Amino acid sequence: MGRHNPSRRILPRREKKPNVPPTLPAMQDLTPRQIVAELDRYIIGQADAKRAVAVAIRNRWRRQQLDEELAREVQPKNIIMSGPTGVGKTEIARRLAKLTAAPFVKVEASKFTEVGYHGRDVESMIRDLLDVAVGLVRDEQGESVRERAQANATDRLVDLLLPTGAAGVNPSAPDDDQDDSDAAGVNPSNPSPPSGMTPTQASGERRERIRGRIRESLLSGKLDDKEVEIDLSKKPKTGVLFAGMGLDQMDPQMAGMLENLMPQQNKRRRLSVAEARRLLIEEETDKLLDTDKITQEAIHRTEQGGIVFLDEIDKVATPGGSGGGGRGGGGPDVSRQGVQRDLLPIVEGSAVTTRYGVVNTDHILFIAAGAFHSAAVSDLMPELQGRFPIRVELSALTEADFVRILTEPKNALTKQQQALLGVEGLEVTFDDDAVQAIADLAARANATMENIGARRLMTVVEQVFDGINFDAPETVASGQTSLTITGAFVRERVAGVFKDEDLSRFVL
Repeated sequence: MGRHNPSRRILPRREKKPNVPPTLPAMQDLTPRQIVAELDRYIIGQADAKRAVAVAIRNRWRRQQLDEELAREVQPKNIIMSGPTGVGKTEIARRLAKLTAAPFVKVEASKFTEVGYHGRDVESMIRDLLDVAVGLVRDEQGESVRERAQANATDRLVDLLLPTGAAGVNPSAPDDDQDDSDAAGVNPSNPSPPSGMTPTQASGERRERIRGRIRESLLSGKLDDKEVEIDLSKKPKTGVLFAGMGLDQMDPQMAGMLENLMPQQNKRRRLSVAEARRLLIEEETDKLLDTDKITQEAIHRTEQGGIVFLDEIDKVATPGGSGGGGRGGGGPDVSRQGVQRDLLPIVEGSAVTTRYGVVNTDHILFIAAGAFHSAAVSDLMPELQGRFPIRVELSALTEADFVRILTEPKNALTKQQQALLGVEGLEVTFDDDAVQAIADLAARANATMENIGARRLMTVVEQVFDGINFDAPETVASGQTSLTITGAFVRERVAGVFKDEDLSRFVL
């Protein structure tokens, strides 16, 4: 059994900060019915699972409207989903997070190890979740200062493109209008300044007119291909420098100290104006952002709106081990039980130290999922089961479900193929019989081999379009710009694979 790390401790729970916004973005506008309707656009069936997650999300908003003292006592409605692979468990959680603009991470329970063993510990998923939240908030804050950053970046580029004479070395240059090529660096003649103006005044006005012309050319894209040399400052990423050395296992305060010790690097690069402007906008955006404000908001989002999708939870269950109680003997069961024990305080609510600060997990929503082929939910530790009060069983997909999956969702495989080949100039249409044939073949393959759910559709569709995707450029070049997929065509392309049982196991 692994030795527990003495430095790992459960910190006291922090009280909710009074100065943070009471409601997360988008949550107040979504009713359970609206959430289910949005999920229906991408996921076929599984009504029970959709209703469960919709209620869990709405309850988050309801809790935030309560008195602070009562709100602290309301626990998240953590959900455990059981069902075969490929029926929509992961997709439901991913779409839910996107819909609510919530920080979201998908982790696999089988990749965690008990503290004391080599590998990732369960607290790393909270650190990953906070990293996602920081990215989300940074992007949002970046949009709010985008115009200022663009203006600052444009000014820096204008200074780089400004002719030497216009910058003040040649103050008595003419004050008449010149074209963009002159403004880009042509040295003009030097007559006297206009009557009534000093050389300095004339130089200043001329300089501003040239800057204005350069700015107009820059914003219109006329100078995109011109090359400039710029100095870019960048701080090296600690995670990259220490990749493979187990940085996620390092103490967060130590990791933060290492980042602060890394000197900022300045590098001079020669780039096109278009690329230089993009990089300068990013640099100026970082200068305008309030890092402390971003960190505070990210921690709040993580604590109040974070979603952790814990996949393959059945892989850490211990069948025959009395609910994971430890009487199952040695071997891998020891590590599985240790992971369950480490998961328990995180799910029930504890404080996790990260490089940005302490994150309280009391109100993070955990959605666990597993196929539970060789284990049952009851094989998990009773204490861990109790932290997932909502149980949902997802049903296996039928041939009729496959037909709907191929036609109804916004991101249906048939629509994806049409869009991809449309880029080549080939218009693809599907007969109803073709869609039925794909669904039938996928259902038969799942019945005779491993049932991988809707993922089987992708293998069948790729088999059907293998030759078409390869020959598409030549097909369009020969003058054929449209193609109709029929049921006979589908069966012809896949029939050979089904006849060879050994080959079908590899291809389908």
